[in-house]
Amino acid sequence: MTETNAPETGHDVIRGYLRSLDGSPGVYRMLDAQARVLYVGKARNLRARVSNYARPTGHTGRIQRMIRDTASMMFLTTATETEALLLEQNLIKQLKPRYNVLLRDDKSFPNILVTKAHDYPMIKKHRGAKREKGAYYGPFASAGAVNRTLAQLQRVFMLRNCSDTMFEGRTRPCLQYQIKRCTAPCVGYISREDYAAQVSDAERFLSGRSTEIQEKLAQDMQAASDEMEFEKAAALRDRIKALTQVQTAQGINPRTVKDADVIALHLEKGQACVQVFFIRGGQNWGNRDFYPRVGVDVEEPEVLEAFIGQFYDSKEPPRQLILSHALEDNDLMAAALGERLGRKVEILVPIRGEKAELVDGALRNARESLARKMAESATQAKLLSGLAEAFGLDTPPGRIEVYDNSHIQGAHAVGAMIVAGPDGFLKNQYRKFNIRGDEITPGDDFGMMKEVLKRRFKRLLKEDPERDKGLWPDLLLIDGGAGQVSAVASIMREMGVEDVAMVGVAKGVDRDHGKEEFHRVGTRPMALRHNDPVLYFVQRLRDEAHRFAIGTHRAKRSKAVSASPLDEVPGVGAARKRALLAHFGSAKAVSRAALADLKAVEGVSEALAQRVYDHFHDKG
Repeated sequence: MTETNAPETGHDVIRGYLRSLDGSPGVYRMLDAQARVLYVGKARNLRARVSNYARPTGHTGRIQRMIRDTASMMFLTTATETEALLLEQNLIKQLKPRYNVLLRDDKSFPNILVTKAHDYPMIKKHRGAKREKGAYYGPFASAGAVNRTLAQLQRVFMLRNCSDTMFEGRTRPCLQYQIKRCTAPCVGYISREDYAAQVSDAERFLSGRSTEIQEKLAQDMQAASDEMEFEKAAALRDRIKALTQVQTAQGINPRTVKDADVIALHLEKGQACVQVFFIRGGQNWGNRDFYPRVGVDVEEPEVLEAFIGQFYDSKEPPRQLILSHALEDNDLMAAALGERLGRKVEILVPIRGEKAELVDGALRNARESLARKMAESATQAKLLSGLAEAFGLDTPPGRIEVYDNSHIQGAHAVGAMIVAGPDGFLKNQYRKFNIRGDEITPGDDFGMMKEVLKRRFKRLLKEDPERDKGLWPDLLLIDGGAGQVSAVASIMREMGVEDVAMVGVAKGVDRDHGKEEFHRVGTRPMALRHNDPVLYFVQRLRDEAHRFAIGTHRAKRSKAVSASPLDEVPGVGAARKRALLAHFGSAKAVSRAALADLKAVEGVSEALAQRVYDHFHDKG
């Protein structure tokens, strides 16, 4: 019998790469014996940086462990250190190495969009890629911040928020006009020129020129009063009051900062909180806290550099970043962000003045947010330990997946999966499943659950067969009793997955909250004490899954109700769709119409009539 030698790792492996390296800038990757990426780093001089790792002493505990696990390295040289920094951050986001500081919450932020593709622009919330023609203002820290600002702006500037389709179909003003939130341009109650002036005022306000707007409104109010147009003067007074409320709601608006993100970091006991305040046009548009993954021995410059590089990888940075701590190389990061943006970005670490006061406020928020999160994490850890004890698990679960279905007599069926762990609900990990199995009997919950779990675990087996990416659940919670658990166990055996714990949560005999029964494979049903915190925890998990499933089902049902077969015909927009429906009375009648009848509809060309006819008659 021959012994298999373990692959060589550590300082000697790293030292072996020094012979082939020169002083070029670039990016390096450290890999373990299974070729998993442990760390991604950048260097001004690759040879000098790697030689540091080859030294046996002088490293923190985290770096020592990383070196000990390193079995191989990969290198990519770049033309400049700036290019190396950009590449490093891209690779970190893509590969999520174990020893790098990692930004875990990287959602897009909402903006306010003033559209430009219509004679009467609308104002609305926008999230995602900026493909629609118009002026974008933001980012705002949350959807709530945008919604509050939009509500106040509509009181001040009275711009429409309806879709173009609804706008074109109006024959009389809607409720927004009645409550003085819109000037009803849809029915001609305001001229195009006057509406354009309101749009211009709104954009000036969003650009930070609110003082000008207030002065103009005050002058208009005085002029209306002098002309004894008291109703108009009162309306202008209400608009000035609403504008003041917008500014009050935004909190402190700095005098010396126009466009900047204020970024403050607090580190404590191996955890970090980064607080970001968004200031645009001299106005405070809210703040958001982030909790990047860090080690116990990282320092502020490393965490902030990693955060900024990853945060702005998919977002446009403002002209200024105001930081609580200096980076290892402020100028390098500024150059990298400026290169991506195409204009200069300035990075400041203020010591005194208004900017320093802004940083102090952000730092206080970061400290308080981290204290709250650490307290919540301690409670969550206790609940997870209690869950493991109650259900006989070897260790507290790091990832719990909860499944539920929603439908109405089998129609618009969806499956839902929520995820929870030591940090609470992981909403960016939630998944919805449109039930598409034709062989499933309407209302067959077992069949729906079977489809959902098969799709979920087939994907897991494909994407993470080694189970080393943190994607596999430690515990499945199923809404149902013994029959549901038995069916799920059968599905899992079919796929060769038999080591994931599962528990069915069923209502008790009286179907009462608090009398749940818990079912596991091969054991008798059990219950928890009525006042057991673990019972409340399981109820919260199940209720969240139910909420998510119901919301997904409603959205699907609403979309189906408002859909029309005409939506699928290329070239049929809102106006042509209205003309066809007005002429024939229904989409079904349009689908049965003769070509000659389609050509007779006002506004429908011969080519479009042919296209509509072909769409409904060339089905096979």
